[in-house]
Amino acid sequence: MPSDDLNSESKLIKRVHRELIDDYDEELEMERDDWEKLSPDSPLRPLKHDSDLETRNHYFKELFRLQGELVKMHDWVVESGHRLVIVCEGRDAAGKGGVIKRITQRLNPRVARVAALPAPSNREKTQWYFQRYVAHLPAAGEIVLFDRSWYNRAGVERVMGFCTDAEYEEFFRSVPEFEKMLIRSGIQLVKYWFSIPDEEQEFRFRCRINDPLKQWKLSPMDLESRKRWELYTKAKEVMFERTHLPESPWWVVQGSDKKKARLNCIHHLLSLVKYTAVKHELLTLPPRVHHPDYRREPIRPEMIIPQIY
Repeated sequence: MPSDDLNSESKLIKRVHRELIDDYDEELEMERDDWEKLSPDSPLRPLKHDSDLETRNHYFKELFRLQGELVKMHDWVVESGHRLVIVCEGRDAAGKGGVIKRITQRLNPRVARVAALPAPSNREKTQWYFQRYVAHLPAAGEIVLFDRSWYNRAGVERVMGFCTDAEYEEFFRSVPEFEKMLIRSGIQLVKYWFSIPDEEQEFRFRCRINDPLKQWKLSPMDLESRKRWELYTKAKEVMFERTHLPESPWWVVQGSDKKKARLNCIHHLLSLVKYTAVKHELLTLPPRVHHPDYRREPIRPEMIIPQIY
């Protein structure tokens, strides 16, 4: 095999390995101190390249710091009754889910919730287009992150032919007024587009195809989207042109590097919300009350799960 092919294959293997390392980081959120305890041949041990231990340490340090600020923002939202909507759009495998997970990871799910709506039902198709999204808007003291939103009409519905030309045009007539109405009502609206190049999406799709733990992330619609890359690009450009409004602008997150995308997006979000630290009363754990007649009933042995570990 020619040396160029060998070098190319070696680079691909390293890249796939790095992707696996990122996946382990995502799912396990490993303690940094534990990395040094791993055996040299462990697949979890960092590789000595551009995604080395120092880089990952820096990522986690910054992530935890930013998540601490998100908790402060969360407390302020509750205290002030602020209402925040974060729209996350972008191509499949662009990293929307990873960012949403990091934003909500340490927040109260009753305060910060995710709205990831499935395809509309037959009944919903007959409703006002925005109706099913309105039902998920926040009340006072709540944050809602839309993992895809009403902009489905400008993207997948347009490209896949799920809406008529008339419905498409009506969407663009309505969405500026809809968003202005939300803002006038006191809702802060933040719109993010997660951007990745063609080659990066192909790479991530191939990783998912070959990873049994991630194959569920690939739907027939995702695979079809690969063939229609240029149509999606055109739809995105039209969407930006017609819905990048002074009141509700689009913000583009460069997503080729997933870790940097998460940090940059969270940092930017924090800069948009004018929160302040909320003072909390010092909590004191009360002593347990003991009653002389209290008797704990033993658990029946057949109810206890097997102690495999």
